[in-house]
Amino acid sequence: MTNLDRPMEETDDLDPRARVASLCRRIQELERENERLRSQLSICSCSKEKDARSCTSEFVGVNGTSKGGSQGNAFLETTELAKSFPPDIPLTSPSALAEEPFDYLHLEKSAKFSKLRLKDQPGCQPSTMQVCAKRYVALKVMYFGKRFYGFASEAQMDPTIESEVFKALERTKLLVGSRTESKYSRCGRTDKGVSSSGQVLSLYLRSNLKDAEGNIKKQEIDYVKVLNRVLPSDIRVVGWCPVSTDFSARFSCLSREYRYLFWRGALDIAAMRKAAEKLIGEHDFRNFCKMDAANVKNYKRKITKFDISPCNQRFDVDELWAITVKGSAFLWHQVRCMVSVLFMIGQGLESPDVVDVLLDIEMTPRKPQYTMATELPLILQFCEFKDVNFICSSESRRALHEHLTNELRTYMLQAAIYHETLSCLSTPAEEGPSEPGKKKRGHVPLILRPTEPSFDERRAKLDMRTIYDS
Repeated sequence: MTNLDRPMEETDDLDPRARVASLCRRIQELERENERLRSQLSICSCSKEKDARSCTSEFVGVNGTSKGGSQGNAFLETTELAKSFPPDIPLTSPSALAEEPFDYLHLEKSAKFSKLRLKDQPGCQPSTMQVCAKRYVALKVMYFGKRFYGFASEAQMDPTIESEVFKALERTKLLVGSRTESKYSRCGRTDKGVSSSGQVLSLYLRSNLKDAEGNIKKQEIDYVKVLNRVLPSDIRVVGWCPVSTDFSARFSCLSREYRYLFWRGALDIAAMRKAAEKLIGEHDFRNFCKMDAANVKNYKRKITKFDISPCNQRFDVDELWAITVKGSAFLWHQVRCMVSVLFMIGQGLESPDVVDVLLDIEMTPRKPQYTMATELPLILQFCEFKDVNFICSSESRRALHEHLTNELRTYMLQAAIYHETLSCLSTPAEEGPSEPGKKKRGHVPLILRPTEPSFDERRAKLDMRTIYDS
């Protein structure tokens, strides 16, 4: 009967060095048995490398515990016996014990895994789950929103820009841990169909900059190049920047700038500009947004810029213009609601003074019902941060320029096809010019329209529902 075959109470009476020797012999037996099982798996026709690892894990778990079988029980027994040793008696081989019977030997050299000791650097930390370094970075992303169900993926509708970005991060192995562990944040949550040339994300990504000692090992990963290889053609990363761990793409943003494109047509630009000036400053914009009473209680926002200017692009006799709005933050659908009211003013359907009426919450506590401006011409153009300078290598910049040029050529060809088709049609009968200031038939002034529930009414309804559910 071997020492390990004895009951635990008998084994505890042995000399500690004899117990160590018995344990080492048992470990060697288990290792030989493990090699035998591996050799059997290697000649099996259905054993791929990942299957072999899973089969081996059935014998011994990744945390050192047994998952079944007599050999696993023996390994568990050996582990439990090792726990009973005094802390000053380390494990070693029988031959080494015979050569140095009174020396304490260490297991560090035989360990299969060791912890990386990376020096603490701002935005650069070692991963606890993977043997790789990671750093906190900000990514600047552009996208064309026409085929996407908005930016965020919480709506359970695909595709979204966010879901495509995370697919690319997982495919390139840049994502370290889960989305929650990556400390992910986004600057803006654009709606379905809305595009962006300056969306910003922040999260932990895998890094090659530091080695195990914290020294510079080689150049950092070209995040722009790597991600753009796998992203769809209507999403592109245009830059990245290392940031501190307390950075948040949402809360560290100083301002956001939106741009809305439109054809001027017969719009009264002067009246629109007069109304736009009334929107500059800090106001309660609850009548210029889609109200979310469950999550938003403060509807005051500050607009610092509201500009209406031409874009120097023409089609036939018409000219392309743009509305540029800049502010610290925006409410849900706020830009599209403001643009919609400005269009009514530009068409002569409403007076610029209607903006004062809608901004006066005491006079107009309930939002009149009106349709928002369409989403496709809206662009999240720029997000401002302090001391964030985005990096894009010359190679990535050339590739990005070439890609966007090819995309532009494709869209211009599509436009040419529509133009050719349009030229084949007979010219429609021209309508007489409408009288300035004359209301279009069927238009109901905003102050006379049916209204939506006020904020207080929405909150009261939510509170009653909460009481009923409880």
